[in-house]
Amino acid sequence: MTAKKRILTGDRPTGALHLGHYVGSLANRVKLQEQYDTYIIIADVQALTTHWEKGEDLENSVFQITSDYLAAGLDPNKATIFIQSKIPEIHELAMYFSMYTPVNVLRHNPTIKSEAKQHGFKDMMYGFLGYPVSQAADIAIFKAHLVPVGEDQIPHLELTRKIVRRFNDLYEPVLVEPEVLVGEVPRLIGLDGKTKMSKSLNNAIFLSDTPEQVWQKVRNAVTDPARIHKTDPGHPEVCTIFEYHKIFNNKELETIETECRQGKIGCVACKKRQAQVLNELLEPMHQRRQQYKSRDILVDILREGTRRAHNVALQTMEEVREAMKIQYYK
Repeated sequence: MTAKKRILTGDRPTGALHLGHYVGSLANRVKLQEQYDTYIIIADVQALTTHWEKGEDLENSVFQITSDYLAAGLDPNKATIFIQSKIPEIHELAMYFSMYTPVNVLRHNPTIKSEAKQHGFKDMMYGFLGYPVSQAADIAIFKAHLVPVGEDQIPHLELTRKIVRRFNDLYEPVLVEPEVLVGEVPRLIGLDGKTKMSKSLNNAIFLSDTPEQVWQKVRNAVTDPARIHKTDPGHPEVCTIFEYHKIFNNKELETIETECRQGKIGCVACKKRQAQVLNELLEPMHQRRQQYKSRDILVDILREGTRRAHNVALQTMEEVREAMKIQYYK
């Protein structure tokens, strides 16, 4: 029987996951776990690259994101969910990689430059600048064949491939050069209609939101500013809620667009329909979340996933040290 190819993906635990995360990655991960040997990293160390002064928030965020993963449909029996900081071998490999990764390559990485601008970093910290090297170690230590990413993460993955290729050329070919798995990732606009959905911008619907919270947020979402009265012809192409209908309510899309343009459906009715659709999507997640509401259950899942991941990392590092000729004794 042919072994499944392995994928690695994950998130930095910086707060609850929202619908943007769901359509951008989570829904796809749930599908991929059926086809691949799936590893999901909770990158708590990398969260500190931009949130180093908020270490006290990490614990709650780690358990929140784990709960969101399970609610979305990730199965701990099919996907190995683990905590980055609990596997010191990742950081050892990152240090070895850093020995031959030029600083200028990191400084000119477009994702690093974009994030530095986003966070207002005038001077880049050592950890932040080295984030792509740390990410390369995450991927390489588990010998992931494929890494699902959005287009903005492709530069990171290209650097990972170069770092792994360089290692194999310098020493021995013990690491796997990963392939990029780019899917069609919808970009979900925030409730304010200005930019992508984000917790920090207070324009997000979270996977843990109640039906009442969903309705309150959808009700206040930005729609067509030129439409004053219910019977006024609408312009769905500029409406945030219509963008949500495109992604979450495709079966009614044509009808809603026609009725909006003809002034036959008002914004409130349109929003109510969208809130209903979103709550239908979130309801199974709320039910699954109840199965894992105990902190002890979440701890057991994380402990077991981290144990499995650690065993893989230990084996890879044995091979790495042998290849580098620094396995002085056993």
